[in-house]
Amino acid sequence: MRELRYILGGPQGGGLETSSQVLSWAFAREGYGVVSDREYFSNIKGRHSYVHATISSTEIYPALAYPVQIVGAMDSETVFTHMYDLTEGGILIYNSDENRVKVTEVASMEEEFRQKLLKRFAEDGIDGSIASAVKFLGDRKVNVVALSFRNLLSELQQTTKVIAAQASRYISAIIIGAVASVAGVDESSIDYALQRRFSGEILQHNSAFSKMVMKKVPHMIDLDRPAAYEDKALVLSGNDAVAMAKIAGGLRFQSYYPITPAADESFTLEEHERISDSDSMIVFQLEDELGAIAAAIGASLTGTRSASATSGPGFDLMVEGLGWAGMNEVPVVVTYYQRGGPSTGQPTRGGQSDLLSSVFASHGEYPRIVLASGDHEEAFWDAVDALNFAEIFQTPVIHLIDKFLANTIATMRVPQLSNIKINRGKLTEGGVQYSRFDLTENISPRAFLGQTLMWYSGDEHNEKGHIVEESENRIRMMKKRMEKLRAIEERIPENRRIAIYGSENADVVLLGWGFVKMPAIRAVTDLKSSGINASYVHIRTFVPFPSNTIADIISKVGPDHMIDVEHNYEGQAGMLVAMNTGFRLKKKILKYTGRPIYSNELVEAVKRVISGSQEEVLSLGA
Repeated sequence: MRELRYILGGPQGGGLETSSQVLSWAFAREGYGVVSDREYFSNIKGRHSYVHATISSTEIYPALAYPVQIVGAMDSETVFTHMYDLTEGGILIYNSDENRVKVTEVASMEEEFRQKLLKRFAEDGIDGSIASAVKFLGDRKVNVVALSFRNLLSELQQTTKVIAAQASRYISAIIIGAVASVAGVDESSIDYALQRRFSGEILQHNSAFSKMVMKKVPHMIDLDRPAAYEDKALVLSGNDAVAMAKIAGGLRFQSYYPITPAADESFTLEEHERISDSDSMIVFQLEDELGAIAAAIGASLTGTRSASATSGPGFDLMVEGLGWAGMNEVPVVVTYYQRGGPSTGQPTRGGQSDLLSSVFASHGEYPRIVLASGDHEEAFWDAVDALNFAEIFQTPVIHLIDKFLANTIATMRVPQLSNIKINRGKLTEGGVQYSRFDLTENISPRAFLGQTLMWYSGDEHNEKGHIVEESENRIRMMKKRMEKLRAIEERIPENRRIAIYGSENADVVLLGWGFVKMPAIRAVTDLKSSGINASYVHIRTFVPFPSNTIADIISKVGPDHMIDVEHNYEGQAGMLVAMNTGFRLKKKILKYTGRPIYSNELVEAVKRVISGSQEEVLSLGA
């Protein structure tokens, strides 16, 4: 088997994230490519949470897809929720103590989802109990691994010093041991992964318990020998990839107000504020997001390489400050983690509905750069570029990352830090005649506060920074700022703004951005096996837009052979294609449930579009 897909499920706060981390580290240590997406409700503890993972022997960054070969269930809700996600011949690992539990008794389940399950259960002859669901799966040739969690935890207490009140904390070790044994993971890899997560007595107990479970569960799946990467790989979340890149890229001030899913990046930076004996960074939590962007702007004016991180509601509050930065040519980066909106929306779910908001944020006109990342490696290098671009062009840079990428744990090649070049742009120490907004060039030499005399205001100003409303001055200053866009166009090449995957002579071309990347690349491969020649056009930069390349592609294949694929309702990237090229993309595949696009549902949707459908709305995923 080249690829293994599994779901681990349980109550939020019940140790699921630990199980996911340990298994991801263990598979990665054995050389497999890993991608592991965590989906969870917006509550602290109790509601259903699950991890959907793909383990690949051939790709370092595989795509997520259904059905799965393993469901590891910490509780009855996971069995009910994900039983239909198992492939024929798959494996259910569950707690046999819960056989009598009925779906109507699961208090944490949303009533709308319960009713949907009850309707399907009635069609399939399931009486609503775990026992009946398990029998149904067995009849469909699903292999059932029934474990009494009560007996296993009792055995743990007998063989260790774990007291009864603490035993339930080790349920995650049951799932770790069972999945590891089924998939043939070596005990040494589990030990390595547990050592990364625990220490002392807790490590000893988890290690002993995982191995005890491994001995009770048979090896049932043979994965091919891995060839995903030759040397070492990182195993990290998208938040962590960005944080690492910012440190390596010279960031020395980050401001934030805690918000999902952006806050994890700042938390990682806080753990590494002391970079070396002679170098450190300030990570500053503010009272709100308007304060956060103001603090980042202030730090930037002093010459500190600065950024802020936020999500949709926070970005809305930052917009006034962003306009001030645009007026005053302040180099500042906003890492924008997209989630479901509007308003509070879906705070723990993903989306791509903030693209137009980023491109057109704030009243008035000012130049900005908008980058978008599609995987962990892109997120790393885009974060470095964002810091450089901000200072080279003295303008705000918005770096878009969707929640899927932010919260997904994946393997990533170790970046060559020697390839990082820090470019701080045009700097000067100023002097008596210094004009911060010198009109002789659209990008002026920048002096830092404290080096020389200068003025800043949110109002229109002259080259010195003094407030001036005279019309000719307004024309000069607007041209100075806006003509930076021409310099940005010239210095950021189109091949940096876009990537193309698949056939050069495609019959159908998918266009997307962000986390669409991996399912789309996989879909191109799967479509080829079905006799459909496809390619994927991946937009990495929205300002400046890759207008010429996209216009050439559409002219070659025709707009009727292009399909816009996005995680939003309107097809916002397609709208920007129309605005920048004059070509309107009529065919769309959209998903806005807050769950990521999976490669298998994308393949089927493409086939339906080829057969005549104009728009497909995807909905796979619990």
